[in-house]
Amino acid sequence: MSTKTKKLIAALAAVVLVAVMAVVFVLFREKPVEGSKAITLEVVNQAEQSKVYKVKTDAEFLRQAMEEAEGLTFSGTESEYGLMVTEVNGEKADYSVNGAYWSFYVNGDYCNYGIDTQPVEDGDAFRIVYTPAQ
Repeated sequence: MSTKTKKLIAALAAVVLVAVMAVVFVLFREKPVEGSKAITLEVVNQAEQSKVYKVKTDAEFLRQAMEEAEGLTFSGTESEYGLMVTEVNGEKADYSVNGAYWSFYVNGDYCNYGIDTQPVEDGDAFRIVYTPAQ
């Protein structure tokens, strides 16, 4: 078998693998839940002080629920992947400056998605934690 044929077969195999992985992701990823939900959002700042927000929402994704939380403010940088949160309640965590960032948890586990695509389910408990450089 020639080198050219081997390269063609390898390229086709890679394309098929990527396509299969995309289909698996779409079929098995968490889906947003429609309807009314009651969730909690807890913000833990750099001084490890906690503030809890109880939110009743129809939001399907975390960002929408955060926008509805009375008194919670946040901002960041928009990208093709969604909002990268750099500031919560006036406190900035800038990884490019000091290695700190805001980490997001749902029901005790690290969120697998950004806030724009993290599904929200009734009873979820989210934690937004200032995480210093290690």
